[in-house]
Amino acid sequence: MSRLNMPATVASSPAASQPLLEAVNKQLGSVPNLFRLVANSPAALEGYLGLSAALGKGTLPAATRERIALAVAEINGCTYCLSAHTYLGKNLAKLDDAEILANRNGHSNDPKADSAVHFATQVTKARGHISDDELRAVMLAGYDEAQVVEIVLHIALNSFTNYVNEVAGTAIDFPVAESLAA
Repeated sequence: MSRLNMPATVASSPAASQPLLEAVNKQLGSVPNLFRLVANSPAALEGYLGLSAALGKGTLPAATRERIALAVAEINGCTYCLSAHTYLGKNLAKLDDAEILANRNGHSNDPKADSAVHFATQVTKARGHISDDELRAVMLAGYDEAQVVEIVLHIALNSFTNYVNEVAGTAIDFPVAESLAA
């Protein structure tokens, strides 16, 4: 049970959040608990959806974005996001179980994606305080400066949802994926 109020329906959400949640429902076919929780603050929901949509127009492939989300959720110990991104990774990004496990361990079975996921884990664990060598390694793997910025923003976006879910104790509405540390 959530420790923060989670509107049971779109209609019971704040009025300013309702059109945003309707758009989520139209896009996903449902409104996952995370969105209903964040809808308590229309400004936060608008910011989250806006950044997510903007990053979706970036140059990182969807599969790499899911890989980063899995790595960050594992580091941050967010079972809600591990569950959501395991589901999305399998069903939308078409990642297999071995790849999802590698991602959760901070790696990828794809050589180029491995650099991005490894870099994301380094940035997350060091809270941005990485070495010149770590930055150089991801760029030598073929990621340009714009993509490095996108990786960092994906870390921030996923950390936001990880923290919100952990603070709230959001009920998981995806098949549960337990943390590897559990």
